[in-house]
Amino acid sequence: MSFRIQPAAPARPNRCQLFGPGSNTRLFAKMAASAADVVNLDLEDSVAPSDKDSARANVIAAIGDIDWGRKCLSVRINGLDTPYWYRDVVEILEQAGPRLDQIMIPKVGCAADVYAVDALVSAVERARGREKPVSLEVIIESAAGIAHVEEIAAASPRLQAMSLGAADFAASMGMQTTGIGGTQENYYMIHEGQKYWPDPWHWAQTAIVAACRTHGILPVDGPFGDFSDDEGFIAQARRSATLGMVGKWAIHPKQIALANQVFTPSEEVVAEAREILAAMEEAKAKGEGATVYKGRLVDIASIKQAEVIVRQAEMIDG
Repeated sequence: MSFRIQPAAPARPNRCQLFGPGSNTRLFAKMAASAADVVNLDLEDSVAPSDKDSARANVIAAIGDIDWGRKCLSVRINGLDTPYWYRDVVEILEQAGPRLDQIMIPKVGCAADVYAVDALVSAVERARGREKPVSLEVIIESAAGIAHVEEIAAASPRLQAMSLGAADFAASMGMQTTGIGGTQENYYMIHEGQKYWPDPWHWAQTAIVAACRTHGILPVDGPFGDFSDDEGFIAQARRSATLGMVGKWAIHPKQIALANQVFTPSEEVVAEAREILAAMEEAKAKGEGATVYKGRLVDIASIKQAEVIVRQAEMIDG
């Protein structure tokens, strides 16, 4: 292992990120009362161009007027290729109260995109004397974004999370699909006459997880478009969790409980992790570097795996 220790990701629950358009103020109180760990008030794709200014004003008011509890409160600004993004940043930071935790940057293609937003955020914070620094989250939604994913992950000390935006990513890659996440009908293999559907998003998710873990950032899975398909959502969320992602977006309230269920370690899993740690403590007391737990070998690497689960459970409980 490198002597440069891998930094820890921010210690915050991020099992579910609930999105709602800034143009629909009726949703804000419901979002605040939900079981989502993160609330994303959206100024980008879910808001029509004619509603951008009013949506921004709605979000500014809601940041201070609504009790968001302990949630991470985030605003998704418009992309840097639009004429809206700089006003999103400036007006929100100048006019909204201190409750805002995070700004989400869509369609990030290179580290310079993050630098541009970071520089503007820093300037406004200094000018206004904002004491609480705003963190950043980026969305990988393009071929350029996945090609530059590691330099993006290292682009700013403000950066706390990175998500995969499947729809725009698919379009940028020229993928022949209109689905948002999940299994794709034509992406299959044949073995002994039977069809098997692998995961077309696996490689991109793995690249994002590796970049995030290298630089101490939370890797998050993005949207699952068919909110009538609970089983499909759960299946993708479980694959994401197995790969190391910490949570998933919810584009419909019914997806909140599904995401929380998948990304919260079960009592059985946590109990087994604690038993592994206890078994290894006994082995170390005997001067042994490995032991047998339920018929399988556990060693120093097993401690690290078990500690990840226990820390996650304790953070959620806390």
